[in-house]
This record gives sequence, structure tokens and C-alpha cells, in this order.
Amino acid sequence: MRLRDGHLVDEAPNRLRLRDRVLGYVALTKPRVIELLLVTTIPAMLLASRGTVDPLLIFNTLVGGLLAAAGANTLNCVADADIDKVMKRTERRPLARATVPRSHALVFGLALSVTSFFYLWWTTNMLSAHLAGATIAFYVLVYTLVLKRRTSQNVVWGGAAGCMPVMIGWSAVTGTIGWQALVMFAVIFFWTPPHTWALAMKYKEDYRAAGVPMLPAVATEQQVTKQILIYTWLTVAATLALVPATGWLYAVVALLAGIWFLVLAQKLYSGVRRGEPVKPLRLFLQSNNYLAVVFLALAVDSVLALPLIP
Repeated sequence: MRLRDGHLVDEAPNRLRLRDRVLGYVALTKPRVIELLLVTTIPAMLLASRGTVDPLLIFNTLVGGLLAAAGANTLNCVADADIDKVMKRTERRPLARATVPRSHALVFGLALSVTSFFYLWWTTNMLSAHLAGATIAFYVLVYTLVLKRRTSQNVVWGGAAGCMPVMIGWSAVTGTIGWQALVMFAVIFFWTPPHTWALAMKYKEDYRAAGVPMLPAVATEQQVTKQILIYTWLTVAATLALVPATGWLYAVVALLAGIWFLVLAQKLYSGVRRGEPVKPLRLFLQSNNYLAVVFLALAVDSVLALPLIP
């Protein structure tokens, strides 16, 4: 309570509204999605220099990448505001609940995106800045506005945006794009469909209601799980393709984690074929752990510089 013009005024509602607005802007950036940036960027930078990266460069690359991801995610929310209102999984997003005005969200997203470009240009190099800018443009203009609502293969190609942190991290250290960065790109590219489709299997009715042709919403469960299994094999193959650039620690972890990931995907596919109840959300959750374990092993291996053959 506060005395204003001779009257006691309760300011608690105003504080709550301000808090809701601030949290709304934070939610627009999809903080959980940004975790992928941390999981993949640092290991890519450590591999690029075998663990001798300037900590300030890592910090600046992460800040620039965070700004880019936040800007892209915010603009994605602006473009998807209409379908977010329809889907139960997304109905509590800020624009779906009108916590943040759509025009304000657009300005916020553009400001973050522009800031990320110039921050990376200033603190790393022009290549990293352009990669970040291209990622934002592709994610918003190609994936969100074109692919997402028109093809069941939307996440296959749209997932390329999520692969870019490794490219940005590698280029920030070397000023180039090496074959190792392309292989890491491939790992995340092939990982994205099984990760996303496993979640979409649980929420396929949401996608149907929103008119989004996500594969589980337009194909049978057997067709979806078969595709999940195929892309899981490709993911594991891509992780093993990176072995020549790493050491024995990464090789062992990539192999064991790959076998475990394949077993999960195979169980999901076999369960559907037998007509048994399946839990696709388990694969979705464990796929996060798989990617984290593989890239953590890559980071540790790069720091220790353990050769594959002594």
C-alpha cells in the first residue's frame, strides 16, 4: 500500500502486471530451446582449438548466439500466434494469452536479431555474424512462414536452423567452416526429426486442429516410427563420422550412447508394429540426454586431447 493524493493505493496489481509482462517477454525467447546452443556451441569451439579457446571468446560467442536464438524464437512466436492459440501445448504462450502485444513482440524480436548480428561482428568475426543472420532469416522466413504449414517434412529442413550453433562456434574460433563443423551440423540435422516427431506423436491432435501437417498428424504411427528409426541410424552414423577428428573417449561414448539411442528407437518402432501401447515422449526426453552426453564427451575429449591411437 502507498499513499497517493491522500489515498492509500494498492500497488500489488501493478507489480504483478509488470512481472507478467517481463516474464512474457522472456517466454517469447523460448529459454528451454536455447539450451541447445549451450550444449553444442562450446564443444564445437573446444574441438576447433583442441581445448585452448580464450574464455572471453566463448563468452562473446554464447552471448551473440543467445541473442540470435532469442530473436529467432520471438519472431517465430509472432508468426505462429494464430496456431499457438489453437494448440493445447502452446496455448499459454505470451501471444496466445495476449500477455504481450504482437506488435511489441515483433519489435522485440527484430531488435534482438539485429543486436546479435552486430554483437557477433564486433566480438568475433564477420563470418559468425553472417551465419547467425542467415540462421534467423531461414528459421523465420523459410521454416516458419513456408515449410511448417505446407509439408510433413517441415522439421527435416527446418531443423537446419538448430544446427547452426556448431557452425557459429567453429567459425568464431577459426574464421572458417571445417569439415568437422559440417559433421557436427549433420549430427544435429539428423537428430532433430526423431526428437521432434516423438513429441509430435503425443500432440498430433493439436497439430491437426491447427492445420499443421507435422508427420505424426498426417501419417500412420508405423510410418512415423520407421522414419524415426531411420533418422536415428543416420544420427549415430554422423556421430561416428566425427571420430577421426577426436580421441578414444569421444569414440567410446559416441558408440555406447548410439547403441542406447538405437535401442530406444527400435523399441518404439517394434511396439507400434505389434500394436502395443507406446510412450513416444520417453524417446523425446531421452533424445535430449543423448545429444547432451555425446557433446559433453566431445568437449571433455577436446580439452584432454586424448588420441584415438596412442
